Amino acid sequence: MKKITLMLLALSFYYWMPAQTLIAKTDSGSINGVAYKMLFPQNWKGKLIMYAHGYEFMGLQPRQSADPRFNENMKPFLERGFAVAASDYAIQGFALPQGVDDTEALRIYFYSKYGTPDSVFMVGHSMGGGITLATIENFGNNYHGGLPLCPFSSRPYLQCRKEFDIYATFNGLFPGIAASLTDIFDLTKVKPATPRSEMMPKIMAMRKAIIDKDSLLAVAFAQRYDLKLDDLPFSLFFNENVLRDIAQKAGGNPFDNTNTLYSGFPDNWQVNQKAERLAATTNPTTLFGKYDRTGLINKPVVLLHTIYDQLIPATYGVVNFENMVHHQNKDVFLTVKYTNGQGHCQFTPKQTGDAFDALRNWVTSGNKPAAGIIQ
Repeated sequence: MKKITLMLLALSFYYWMPAQTLIAKTDSGSINGVAYKMLFPQNWKGKLIMYAHGYEFMGLQPRQSADPRFNENMKPFLERGFAVAASDYAIQGFALPQGVDDTEALRIYFYSKYGTPDSVFMVGHSMGGGITLATIENFGNNYHGGLPLCPFSSRPYLQCRKEFDIYATFNGLFPGIAASLTDIFDLTKVKPATPRSEMMPKIMAMRKAIIDKDSLLAVAFAQRYDLKLDDLPFSLFFNENVLRDIAQKAGGNPFDNTNTLYSGFPDNWQVNQKAERLAATTNPTTLFGKYDRTGLINKPVVLLHTIYDQLIPATYGVVNFENMVHHQNKDVFLTVKYTNGQGHCQFTPKQTGDAFDALRNWVTSGNKPAAGIIQ
């Protein structure tokens, strides 16, 4: 119970030491109807973080600009003398293209109001880490470097396809416990966001049903997708919300597993016989085409990831992007750091600050930091 509670808290990022004493000024408002928030530290001297937040379930409140926890989240940057500017994005849910565009609009607005900073970095958690990378790939000339934290760093289609495949194979082996893909991609079945108070009961009920069905198979299934058993129900709950959101935004099902041969299970024959199969009903580029990942970076990027992440495993948070960067012959601009964190974006403020310091030192000295562990 305690562990799953911590997972839910991982949807936001809590730094418990008060940051309010660091903040000299707050600027909030909207640009073309999109809310933003800016924080300025004491003795601010022209340094700026453009920050991109992670995935928000559709309809959940408060949005970032109204959430008092945002100030605490930004403490590692405020205490280093950086102002922080962050957009709410025009939409919730999958908002990677909107996040890039709205962050760029806010950056331009910041410059027009406060002048051009002498030091500008792009930072983001989770989907915001994907926005960070897309921003460096497409608007890198406006930044000195990027710090993607546990990022949505693979090509968006492939990363979301992973969630689709988890459901297809889970429903084949554990029918009746989770929503079917047929139900999820039925556009007539729009479900409201689950209130926070109801999340835990749903997750716990799913966990009990999985264990009761076949605990040994459940362990093997979880391992196939780089999950611990205790994290499987939370992952399924989170992914259902993501897939329903994608169905509505894409106008149907952008995935197709009718030709997919699944492997890596104790009984691959059984899985392929039982997996739920759906044909695509819409072109995936409709949703995933804009700011698709390229790996073409020209500014220093320090990517920070935990050794275990139940929402974005290292393959999708590090390896795929690393390979794209290598394919573009841009390895000189990427350093990967990792911690022993055991969950999505479970970094301490010090670890975040240390990674940011490594990036800043790289930019000022020209010496690329070594990849590896941050304690």
